[in-house]
Amino acid sequence: MPSNETRRRAARDKREGKSASTQAGEFVREEMDHIRQGKHGARSTKQAIAIGLSKARRSGVALAPPKRGTTAAETRGKAVRDRARGSSTGRKRPNARRAAATAGALKREPRRAATHTALSAQARSAARRRTPAQRSKAARRAVRTKGRRARSAAARRAARSRKSHAASPP
Repeated sequence: MPSNETRRRAARDKREGKSASTQAGEFVREEMDHIRQGKHGARSTKQAIAIGLSKARRSGVALAPPKRGTTAAETRGKAVRDRARGSSTGRKRPNARRAAATAGALKREPRRAATHTALSAQARSAARRRTPAQRSKAARRAVRTKGRRARSAAARRAARSRKSHAASPP
């Protein structure tokens, strides 16, 4: 169950006009924190992210299901059900036995999915699957909702990063 703080941050992102994936990022961040705290584990970083996205959809974030052919039909169906649950008004009480079984299964999973190394590897592999044009387009889209001060801070960080890369030998 996502915390009220996470829901509040996602709602703030929505008010600021940020994308559904940015809003969902708050739930993924919470999921990583839970793994680090030992509340449960995940077999891989991808699984941890999937759990976070599922919670986001169930909380009402309008995150589209994955496109056909990118994931298993079962995964896509789950995303569709999660989204429907997030947009419905009536809340069904969760099945206690099923919830306990899920929690128990996740507790037996390893904790390494939320390490900095694992997250870094996941981000790099995800970026490699995108073309430079796609990455550039995403960056330009992100800039539109950043705001003047945040944009300035990002430019300073980028300049510092370029400077350090220029100084280091190839």
